[in-house]
Amino acid sequence: MNAEELRTVLNRLEELHSSFEEAFSELVSGGAGIETIKVLHELSSEKLELSTRLYKELTKVGGRAEEASKDLYRNEHQMKFRLEELLSLAGREDFTSKARFKSSLERLIQFHRLYDYAVRKDLGELSAEIEGLAFLGENQKKVPVSILEEIRKTREIEGRLERLISFVRRLYSHPADVYRAEEALKAWHSRGLLWVEARNVEKLSGVRDAGEILEGLTLIGVVEKKMRGGESVYRHRAYGED
Repeated sequence: MNAEELRTVLNRLEELHSSFEEAFSELVSGGAGIETIKVLHELSSEKLELSTRLYKELTKVGGRAEEASKDLYRNEHQMKFRLEELLSLAGREDFTSKARFKSSLERLIQFHRLYDYAVRKDLGELSAEIEGLAFLGENQKKVPVSILEEIRKTREIEGRLERLISFVRRLYSHPADVYRAEEALKAWHSRGLLWVEARNVEKLSGVRDAGEILEGLTLIGVVEKKMRGGESVYRHRAYGED
């Protein structure tokens, strides 16, 4: 995608999010039923599709653009999953299903409190990043290579700093998550798997977003990281070379 195509995708995401928030307010008010949930699910599905396209494109750019698109993708994925859970329970009349529906709705509303802020923040950051990419694309021949390289390095440092801040926040608020993720990584090693994908650590530890913890452990030197088949894989430094 070029900068103009990225802008088009981002504008569509902003339109969809406004429509989503309008429909969600109806759901929270209690006056909406299964049809509103279906509308929310349709909007969420399109938002996830577009955010996935953005993430795949901006991974090539790196830096804050990649981080913001990854965070947007993660939030949209979580929202779609929660809506699908709610939709599967809607309309059932037995007591157990009604109780589960109520519980699922409460979890959804609680998640939404942070979701709306996070999505708007990511969309704003992505808008600024895409405009920056457009500027660089239009003026690349006029800007010295040394300056472009410094810009790239600065964005890379900003991305690392953001990941480190996220890790420290997780370490402070949920230290058990960090411990469990690290131990799960070691457990995979003990089973003979030297380089481990984040989803495997998440599966064994039960820790959501274990990849964030592994990235943080990489930044402080506890874990090593490399790319394999387009995926990040990790190895604890306590284990030897290949």
